[in-house]
Amino acid sequence: MEWNLTSLLALTGAVVLVGVVVHGWWQARRAGPRQAPVLPREQRQEPSLGQGAAEGTQEGDTLPMEFAPGTPGQTLVRKPSKPSVRIDALIDAIATIRPDTLVSAELALAHLPGSWRAGTKPLHIEAINSETGEWELPQPGQRYSEFQAAVQLANRAGALNEIEYSEFVHKVQAFADGINALPEFPDMLDVVARARELDQFAAGHDAQLAIVLRARGAAWTPGFVHQIAARHGFTAGALPGRLVLPSSEEGAPPVLTLSYDAQAAMADEAQNVVVRELTLALDVQQTPEALEPFAAWQEASRGLARDFEADVCDDRGQVLNLHAFQSIGQELSTLYKALASRDLAAGSSAARRLFS
Repeated sequence: MEWNLTSLLALTGAVVLVGVVVHGWWQARRAGPRQAPVLPREQRQEPSLGQGAAEGTQEGDTLPMEFAPGTPGQTLVRKPSKPSVRIDALIDAIATIRPDTLVSAELALAHLPGSWRAGTKPLHIEAINSETGEWELPQPGQRYSEFQAAVQLANRAGALNEIEYSEFVHKVQAFADGINALPEFPDMLDVVARARELDQFAAGHDAQLAIVLRARGAAWTPGFVHQIAARHGFTAGALPGRLVLPSSEEGAPPVLTLSYDAQAAMADEAQNVVVRELTLALDVQQTPEALEPFAAWQEASRGLARDFEADVCDDRGQVLNLHAFQSIGQELSTLYKALASRDLAAGSSAARRLFS
């Protein structure tokens, strides 16, 4: 059972200097004559940071703008927009991008970044459809009144650092220039501080459970492994030597994985290859507690051990007994509560992204 993320990346003095230089560069851009109003830092409701609210609009609604046809100047028609399903202020640093006029999807698509990552962190750009008022990825034939870009604050590769944030700023600035829009970025030092705090929380609340099924006597062939695993609901995964127990939730990550040596799985004459150990793993943060993934892990452990005639061991080869599973279950109950207290309940979109 492993409870740690990759340690925080130690930045050298030169790296910090580069980050400070880039920070000064985009701060200077923000000071120009096209500077948009800066929202209070405590205004947590994102992804949209649109200014103003129509009378009667619920708190947290955002108001995309549309220019009324045939009207001199810029007459705004405002429509409430739904929150984004892809960007989350809890785990993302978000930049708003406000064009002077409506932007065609074709123009936006032509200037999107060539890579959707900043270092090891995912990057997203989406827009408010001027007709529907909903956030979406730019779609051909549509027009958009506002854009937002986000970079994830942390994942299992560690916290967002100054270099990664600077890369995010450069990519978003290039996109904004291409559509003649003004980007507004959150303060780099604040973002990096948030990233480190989130990463520290995640490091102390990461649970990836794994047991080893070790053959007591005769070894197995890869074909035999697949045959027995299929009886317990496992199907072939995308990688060699990896089988998965699919989730009942469409599009969700697998509940469990069963893996063995990839070289054995790719052998030309698989019938002559022997496998003596299998690893059954549960990535706790990827599946909601209500689906009882821990119970599924225990049940699969017992059933597979019986059918494979294998011992259930930890990663050091020590045979596990029932008491070991009970102890793990108690720890998981505390973990689930801690995750939920941070709006990062296991199986939620934010948790799946953070613990990936």
